[in-house]
Amino acid sequence: MAPRVLVSDKLSETAVQIFRDRGIAVDFEPGLGKDKDRLAEVIGRYDGLAIRSATKVTEKLLARADNLKVVGRAGIGVDNVDLSAASKKGVIVMNTPFGNSITTAEHAISLMMAVARQIPEANASTHAGKWEKSRFMGVELTAKTLGVIGAGNIGSIVCNRAQGLKMKVIAYDPFLGEERAAKLGVEKVELDDLLARADFITLHVPLTDKTRGILDADALVRTKPGVRIINCARGGLVDEAALAEAIRSGHVAGAGFDVFEVEPATNSPLFGLPNVVCTPHLGAATTEAQENVALQVAEQMSDYLLKGAVSNAINMPSISAEEAPRLTPWVKLAGHLGAFVGQLTDEPIKAINLLYNGSVAEMNTEALNAAAVAGIMRATNPDLNMVSAPVVARDRGIEVSTTTQEKTGVFDAYIKLTVVTEDRERSIAGTVFSDGKPRFIQIKGITIDAEIGPHMLYTTNRDVPGIIGALGKTMGEGGVNIANFTLGRSSVGADAIALLYLDEQPPAPVLKALGDTGLFQSVRPLQFEVN
Repeated sequence: MAPRVLVSDKLSETAVQIFRDRGIAVDFEPGLGKDKDRLAEVIGRYDGLAIRSATKVTEKLLARADNLKVVGRAGIGVDNVDLSAASKKGVIVMNTPFGNSITTAEHAISLMMAVARQIPEANASTHAGKWEKSRFMGVELTAKTLGVIGAGNIGSIVCNRAQGLKMKVIAYDPFLGEERAAKLGVEKVELDDLLARADFITLHVPLTDKTRGILDADALVRTKPGVRIINCARGGLVDEAALAEAIRSGHVAGAGFDVFEVEPATNSPLFGLPNVVCTPHLGAATTEAQENVALQVAEQMSDYLLKGAVSNAINMPSISAEEAPRLTPWVKLAGHLGAFVGQLTDEPIKAINLLYNGSVAEMNTEALNAAAVAGIMRATNPDLNMVSAPVVARDRGIEVSTTTQEKTGVFDAYIKLTVVTEDRERSIAGTVFSDGKPRFIQIKGITIDAEIGPHMLYTTNRDVPGIIGALGKTMGEGGVNIANFTLGRSSVGADAIALLYLDEQPPAPVLKALGDTGLFQSVRPLQFEVN
């Protein structure tokens, strides 16, 4: 029987026809995604569900989706899909990460121009029969300095377009290497330097714990007087209340916002302020972008349902159905190794080296490389996956190399990941035990045996008495339970590490208390996706 797909949001007829041409039965019911009850009634009939943003794929809906194998999101954001529930259900979630990049970049440039020349207010005034030519004095973009926060896929396109407008472009991105910056033709700077120099600032980073409020009240004070700020990335990157105050004071000359802290945005501190241009999250709203992502998701879903090929999956590695049972535990391990290093590395990465020893060297190392790179890159960009992360790494000039070896040592197989930056190398190794569970076996050349959990704490210190007591006492006083505890050292009295598997993330006061003991060189909380 042919696979059956439900399209519950609006996709182009061309995209729907792709399913039909590939021999897939498709029911095209745009708008059904808004009828939760009816969608729940029919979802059990389908192998695939193609959506945009209107359909909410909840745990409750997935519980009724007994035959569902894949959810395809025409777009990059999957906030409307319960990824954890989908993973537990065995449902693959795909997105289309690059289909709307140009459109979003162009929208940022459009907002920048609109703010520079006060076009919306001038338009409204002229339509009202006024002729306020002297009121709307603008500024040129030529020779102005544009500060780009985030020089990834979309940010790099903005850099290119701005250079075409004869702007001087500076960029802040912890993962932007000097070689990649030179190729883009931009000056790589630190955030404080960007804030002090930029006439315009545009943001193109995902919303993470590290980027949330990157332009808060303190940062806005450090910006150049008269700066204009554009945000087409994610709401929450900018403190809207602080920005509104900076605009009222005259320190910030204007702003263009397509995204807001709360959406739909019916009330924002930015609304009603002079020279603030607001649009309702239109970054991807062009005919071309909507068509591109629709066609892409139809092709990806068809390939999976008919051939078992997985592309742009959020919650599953891109591997064939034949090799999945053997490879999947190693893919998880590679991702964990990458996540460990990614969460500890704050400087630009020059190279990623992967060593495969023993039987794992004969597996699909390309998929394993992708999993490791995705683990590293997702520390700063959660939207990336095994397909898109290697592309981003390559665009940033990061060299990924692979070495395979015959079995050496006590383990039948292991993976060692080394990340090279300008100042250091950081390495970690792991293996998969007979129970199928990944484990860390070496960090910084120090032998350990560590179970991997969702919440962990990593510390480094000199090998001196009192470390175990300090960790146990501080965790206990902070109400944090230790599920597992691993120690290792290079030699007596030399470098030592501890890796704690915790029941929950340690709160900030607990981390501070550990630091205040003076016993530790570093204290870093870590998180891993272990489902």
